[in-house]
Amino acid sequence: MMNEWVKGTVVGKHTWTEGLYSIQLDAPLGEFRAGQFVKVAMDIAGERVGRPYSLVNPPSERPLEILFNELPGGPLTPYLSALNPGDTVWVSAKAGGIFTLEAVEAAATLWLLATGTAIGVYLSILRTPDPWERFERVVLVHGVRSATDLVYGETIAAIAQRWGERFIFVPVVSRESCPQALAGRITDLLTSGDLEARVGVRIDPAASHVMLCGNAAMIKEVKLLLEARGLVRHRRNAPGQYSTEHYH
Repeated sequence: MMNEWVKGTVVGKHTWTEGLYSIQLDAPLGEFRAGQFVKVAMDIAGERVGRPYSLVNPPSERPLEILFNELPGGPLTPYLSALNPGDTVWVSAKAGGIFTLEAVEAAATLWLLATGTAIGVYLSILRTPDPWERFERVVLVHGVRSATDLVYGETIAAIAQRWGERFIFVPVVSRESCPQALAGRITDLLTSGDLEARVGVRIDPAASHVMLCGNAAMIKEVKLLLEARGLVRHRRNAPGQYSTEHYH
């Protein structure tokens, strides 16, 4: 139905590395909560092709911003990556999803674990008051293959400057050596204890909430690790100690 979509205009585009892009959109989207996503669509060969993308911008800021990988031969991303300022797309009229802090209970530490483009959703959350009102410290972990995939460095630095010791950023790079980054995969670093040793804090059900977003295999493995420690999946009507987002 046409009234489910609003027209968006591309007002900015950034190429982070080959195949990794963010685009900024001016579109009349209503209020949303940090952590939610919109569908972005284009009319391709007579068919409207849409996919969900987390919003990188916090609710208080415009334009809208999404981060995505181009999938060669994919149904939508090769067309999105070819867009330039002034081009138009369709955006869902309302944001959706429950990967938010809305019903999460306060704890000592909020862990935000991301692989790849999933970093974007946390940059929206971190630029709102919510995590800083409910948690003593916030740990952002970004797992990527190559150092060039560590995006939004200036945004992360600004968050660190504002919140000081309450914010800890841990880059994790799996396929090359990178100064300042832990080497390997998030799951292996959790299993070995190296991730928590780097932060100086242990993940436990009494003092932690963990959010997982990104690669489906990572989410599946980390869920098992967390449940073995006694953490329970968070549901809106039954608060737990870890949350997941599965639309990627």
